[in-house]
Amino acid sequence: MNIIFENITVAGIPLLLVVIGLVQYIKGFGLQGNSVRALSGAVGLVLGLGYQASLGVPTDFAGWFVAVIFGLGLGLVASGVYDAANKS
Repeated sequence: MNIIFENITVAGIPLLLVVIGLVQYIKGFGLQGNSVRALSGAVGLVLGLGYQASLGVPTDFAGWFVAVIFGLGLGLVASGVYDAANKS
């Protein structure tokens, strides 16, 4: 299975942009640095798990493992986008 995070949409909105948008919104309350990276990972994990569950709640270890890895990957990609934006 080949997943490209930019192509995953919920109600027509790319899920990656939702994660980045939520992180940027919360960052407006004064969060910065490593706190933003942790927040990005947590938001990605929660939304990624929610997305996977919306497709069908995992029923075994393998299903949950895939869902967690998907959520972590989503958060890491969002965190990487955050880091890239800060360096430019």
